[in-house]
Amino acid sequence: PQTTPTPFSPPPLSALLPPSHLRTLARRWLHEDCPGPDPAALLVGLTPRRAHIVCKSPGLLAGLPFADAVWAEVSCVSTWKLPEGDHVTPGTVVAEVTGPAARILQGERVVLELLSRCSGTATAAARAVGVGRGLGWKGAVGGTRKTTPGFRLVEKYGLRVGGADPHRYDLGGTVMVKDTHRDAAGIGMGQLVLRARRAGGWSRRVEAECGSAAEALQAALFGADIVLLDNMEPQELHAAAAAVKAQHPTVTVEASGGITEEALPLYVGPNVDAVSMGSLTHSARPIDFALRVVPGDDVGQ
Repeated sequence: PQTTPTPFSPPPLSALLPPSHLRTLARRWLHEDCPGPDPAALLVGLTPRRAHIVCKSPGLLAGLPFADAVWAEVSCVSTWKLPEGDHVTPGTVVAEVTGPAARILQGERVVLELLSRCSGTATAAARAVGVGRGLGWKGAVGGTRKTTPGFRLVEKYGLRVGGADPHRYDLGGTVMVKDTHRDAAGIGMGQLVLRARRAGGWSRRVEAECGSAAEALQAALFGADIVLLDNMEPQELHAAAAAVKAQHPTVTVEASGGITEEALPLYVGPNVDAVSMGSLTHSARPIDFALRVVPGDDVGQ
């Protein structure tokens, strides 16, 4: 007998983040900001207090799981007024934090920084995705590994909140053959792709960074799963993408190389499956947040 499929509600993106990794990151960030005694803590003590996190510039709210992990490490609790991914405007109270006064202030800067950077990345990603969709393009907008050391997971997560693809998280995610590998190995693209296939085994895809149509066709011929057309002028890129798709229709074609939000319309097209943009992380404008302690409000009294 036929059965009705059970409706599937996708879990929140925070399910992607292993709690142990969140705790490790939170402790690392807090230790960097306060590796020893905090004399200013004696000014306020451990009296229970309440504070609000307030938005100061417009954008998408992102980074809540990281903020929660930091607050937990300093014995504070955050209550979010808006869900992750919502658009926020200046003056919006996005969260309430309760806990010992000194601990709130010790977590303040770390939380504001990660919310700012994660929200900025999410906002830039959402704008870029919107540009592509507005043109009727069905491909993927992705980030790159051009992330801030120590903040990679935060920025990759922000890309997802904004609707973009985070691309590979680290060097092992995909075997990417770049011009530097070619120059260091001293062999042609075809042989380099074959080596990459052996090195990555059966479970990893191979991506080849190519600077010309001829190089892209050779990479596809020797088994590259993804051909990255790098630093090409739009007209040249679209001609190369069409040539690859004509001979190897199952190969994924990716465009990359200094592509900004303003230039994005020039690079999307029927033969381009993905556009990766380092600017979504390394040039994303942060969204400004502030923490304000509620004066004269002793929690629990």
